[in-house]
Amino acid sequence: MLTEVTATRYLAPLRAGGSVPAVVEADDLGTYVVKFTGSAQGRKALVAEVIVGELARALGLRFPELVLVHFDPAIAEHEPHQEVRDLHAASAGINLGMDFLPGAEDFTPEVAEAFPVEPLDAGRIVWLDALTVNVDRTVHSSNLMVWPTFGTVPPRLWLIDHGAALVFHHRWDGADPEKRYDFRHHALGRCAPDTRAADAELAPRVTEELLRRIVAEVPDAWLTGEAGFATPDAVREAYVRYLHARVRASAAWLPTDFPAPEELAADEARRAARTRQGRPDWLKRVPDLHGKPAAEQDWSVHLG
Repeated sequence: MLTEVTATRYLAPLRAGGSVPAVVEADDLGTYVVKFTGSAQGRKALVAEVIVGELARALGLRFPELVLVHFDPAIAEHEPHQEVRDLHAASAGINLGMDFLPGAEDFTPEVAEAFPVEPLDAGRIVWLDALTVNVDRTVHSSNLMVWPTFGTVPPRLWLIDHGAALVFHHRWDGADPEKRYDFRHHALGRCAPDTRAADAELAPRVTEELLRRIVAEVPDAWLTGEAGFATPDAVREAYVRYLHARVRASAAWLPTDFPAPEELAADEARRAARTRQGRPDWLKRVPDLHGKPAAEQDWSVHLG
């Protein structure tokens, strides 16, 4: 079962994502990124974090340790923003913590150029994402980190942020274990992912026993009240049945076709052109503060 700790010191909110997690210190002297039960994404996002993250770790992929964090909003009463304080107030009790990776660097396309990923390593990550229906690891938001970035230890690729995975649990009656999703724009698509080799290696390891052990780590409170299920254990069994059926049907959903770098560049140019359409002339002429000509900027990043 996941270790339980108590948050003792609130350090800072993280505003990079919509859920506004926080960095806290705990009574085990660890530092964690805490995702809150009261966030807009809800408890299902935390359920997905536990199931996919622990499955990744069980399969030998690098994913930070997860813990259950007892959080008292009183430790963050100095937080100046009311909306963040409201989030904390709605999240008193058990929340989810992920071990903080100090100095970790986002795996951006620029970083990727200096950090080659072997095809089998890329294939394992793409395979896990396809199995768990995690379509939120793209070239625009990789949810991958390079760590460590200092000292003599060689840097490694770490997975983070699986709250958007397991999309089927938002509509159980439409869950299809054989459904194929589009992974052409996966963050590692340009690394020639060897998903067939990854499937041969990993699929036999995703057993019902492993899945039951993993879903048992999800707190009852996060599964209670799920429509169509009488008990938390009934929900757990639904996750096991779906994921086990999906791993056995990998031939139907295994992603194998990834665009070449030239195709990705062309797609990106078309996307940027569509973004600029309809923008007023004065906006198209705004100078770039980051070193690119204004005509090449993707202003949607700045304008939401």
